[in-house]
This record gives sequence, structure tokens and C-alpha cells, in this order.
Amino acid sequence: MSVLVVDVGTTGLRAAVVRNDASIVGFTYEPLPPSSPFAGLVEFDGVAMRDAVLRVAHAALAAGGPVRAVGITAQRASTIVWDSRDGTPVAPGLGWQDLRTVGECMRWKSERGLVFAPNQTATKLEWLRKNVEAARSPHARAGTVDTWVAAVLSNFSVHATDSSNAAVTGLADHASLSRHEWSSTVLEALDIDPSMLPRIVPTIGVVGEASALPGAPPIAALVGDQQSSLVGQGGIVAGAAKATFGTGGMLDVYAGTATPKHLARTPNGTFPIVVYSQGDTLHWGSEAIMLTAGSNVEWLVSDLGVLPDAKSSDTVAASVASSDGVVYVPALIGMGTPHWDYGARGTLLGVTRGTTRAHLVRAVLEGIAHRGADLLEATERDTGLRVERLRVDGGMSRNSVFAQALADASGRPIEICRDTEATTLGAAFLAGVATGVWGSLAEATSLVAPLRVVEPRSSAPDPREPNTSQLSSRAQWHEAVRRARGWIPELSALD
Repeated sequence: MSVLVVDVGTTGLRAAVVRNDASIVGFTYEPLPPSSPFAGLVEFDGVAMRDAVLRVAHAALAAGGPVRAVGITAQRASTIVWDSRDGTPVAPGLGWQDLRTVGECMRWKSERGLVFAPNQTATKLEWLRKNVEAARSPHARAGTVDTWVAAVLSNFSVHATDSSNAAVTGLADHASLSRHEWSSTVLEALDIDPSMLPRIVPTIGVVGEASALPGAPPIAALVGDQQSSLVGQGGIVAGAAKATFGTGGMLDVYAGTATPKHLARTPNGTFPIVVYSQGDTLHWGSEAIMLTAGSNVEWLVSDLGVLPDAKSSDTVAASVASSDGVVYVPALIGMGTPHWDYGARGTLLGVTRGTTRAHLVRAVLEGIAHRGADLLEATERDTGLRVERLRVDGGMSRNSVFAQALADASGRPIEICRDTEATTLGAAFLAGVATGVWGSLAEATSLVAPLRVVEPRSSAPDPREPNTSQLSSRAQWHEAVRRARGWIPELSALD
């Protein structure tokens, strides 16, 4: 028994077949980078995405054989509108990183007290309706990327999203989510016709057939990519956490079924999320966000020419024992949790005539690791949960210098995910539970074990004493962050 998973990320999409022993076969990937016509604008081509989804899904099935179900996981909050009569997008989709609605977010807060973030769906959809006539048509249908993929695979017979995706759109609140409904208050304020929105369904459950695929297997799970990764790494008990380091970075922790007071940003810059839903029960968690992670390494490769490729950063950084006092703050487009300072900028401190390429590369990896530790500390303060061990996936998880730096900065054991495609596993587990491939999530996630564990290095002779080198390093880091913040005051003023 197997499950097909289609995973649409920010810069590419993949499909794979997951067997009932959690092995992955038929893995197929296609790059699909977004476009940026102007600074701050991030768009994607819905037609190109549709065609690529069908190609990778068919290729995975051809290599992996027939499946019992399909699971869909995708980047969240990216928004697309299409014509229900022929399934044609009416405009380019707006990516979650698109910042064109920053001004509208400020206006809504000052005039109505409604808090939206530009990376949410709410003001993206409002913008599309205001600026694209076809988006105001009674035939217009809207959704996030998971909704678009489900529509494509079902030949447009399915128009749905799940609770984990709906919760980060800005179009629902905790009360409406418990009823699997959108917030009428928000829809009325933004003048959004509810008929254009997808129905909200439980994460685990059949929503229709993937009739565009051989055998028309049931679509049995829709889930946000970060929540899928958390489930794929066994994050289904309170305090279980994972961090994904790809283009950006996300740290998610499972909290339980108690409903949070609100879905707004919490005091230390994290956000309540729905990890998944089953029936009428919502399983909640918390998410901390790093705006740039691996993109800092890509900057070294593509823009500075310091490295031939991202993979070589590990070898180059390992050629020196330390960064020799160089500190890098990875804030190329601002800083997320806990600061949420859009005016912060990348900062390099401690450079001397003796600073080499290797020192610079190591400083970049260590800076990303310190930001990971920031996310962990903020998560623990906001949730009151203690994260004893942190599971890590994503492309950077295979970088040994980075993994050790993260363990040292956080003071926690870092468990490297055996398969970098934890997101694929999570969506497969959720769809498989819905269709009997596994009896429960506990059974499915018991198949997952880390590849290796990276322990933090300690300078304290007594393990009960504070790690003095870690404390010193973190103090220097916080000073560097202070200097990086507020570089563009008008952007830093954005909440």
C-alpha cells in the first residue's frame, strides 16, 4: 500500500510515492522559481504550476506504481484566482513573500483595528479583486496553492483547503476555524464574496478523486508544508519540535488540542498554527519564522561568487576552526521572529585584513544557526513548552558545520532527519491514515528515526553548570543583531 504526495514549494515542486514502511520511491522534482517583476513583488505562473504538477505526479506514479491515496502539501498563503468555467488563472498568483500590500495592512490596522500581515492571503486577495476585473466575476474562484493543486488533480471538481492552510490566510479566526468556516467579519471588511473561497475541510479525510491521474485515487489530505514536515518528523506530542532550513527557516512545535486565545502574533513573535485537523478536532502548535536561511548561502554563490555551489559551503567553512571573530546577521530582507523588523539588513561585523573566504562562509552558517536558536528561545517563551531535542530537515540539514553551530547556539541536541523530504512523509502519513494505509499517526510516525544526533559542545566541566562559551557567543550575537536592526527606519516601523 502506497501514497502519492505532491509537494509544491516556493522555488520548485516534487512528487513521490511513499510505501507503508515509510520508504520513498519515484521521487520527481521540477524547479519552478517565482518571478519578481519589481522589488518586493513575488509572483508565480499558475499555468506553469498546473502543468508541472501533472508532469511530476504522472512521473512519480510511473516509477512508484499504483497508490491508495494522494496527499497534497504546499507553500502557504500564496494566492491565486481562476475562472471556474475553464480553470484558467485570471492573473499571476501572488507569492507569500510578496509585499505589495504592506500599505493596505497599515491602513486596515489604523482605520479599523484589523491586523493583517502582507504575507497572508487576506490582503493579497483584496488586491487582486481591486486590480483585476476578472477576479470580481461571479465565476472567479480563489485559493491557496494547496487548493489550486487539488483543483488541478481533480479536473476542477474539488475546491477545498484544510484547517492548517486556512489558519494562516488571515481570513479565519480560531472561532470560525472550529466550525470549518471563514470569518464573516473579515470577508465583509475586505469585500470578499465567500462563494469564491474554498470550503475548509479536515486535514485528514477524502475530499474527492484525483481524476487527472491513473486510477483516480482519492485526495485524502491537504496540509501546509511546515505542518506536514512537523508530522513527518513525529511532531504529534506536546513539545515535539522541528526546524526546516531551506530558502527561509521555520520552527514548529506541537502544543495539543487546547484552542489558543487568538491567531495573532504572540509577544515573542511566534504564531499559533493548526498542525492538522481530524474530524472536528483541531491540533494546535506554534510557529517561528526566519525570513532568510539558505538564501544567504545562495547569495554567496550567485551574487558574490564566493562559492561554486551551496554544497561546498560545508567544506569551505570546515577548513577553519572558527569565524575568527566575524559575525554575520542574516537579514537580507529583514528579520522575523522574535524581532519582526522589516528594516533590519544583513550585517557583517568583526572583519579584519586577515579575514578569509572560509571565515566569511563560516560566519554566514553560524549566523543562520544563531537565528535558529532565536526561534527556539522565542517558541519556548511564547508556549511555555520545553523543547528537549530539535529535529531538523531541509537542504541545510546536511551541512555538518551548520548543524554543529545550531547545536552549540541552542544548547540542544539536534536530530538530523533521515530523509530530507520530511514534508513528503507528513502528507503521506496524513493521507494514509485517512485511507487505512496506517492505523494511526502514532503508528505511521513510529517508522521515523533520525539519521544522526549532533550534541552541543560544552566548555563546562559540570554539565549542570551553564555553557560559558555558548553564553558568550549568544551575547555577542545579540549585540550584532542590535546593530543590524532599524537600518531602514520606515520599514522597521511596520508592525
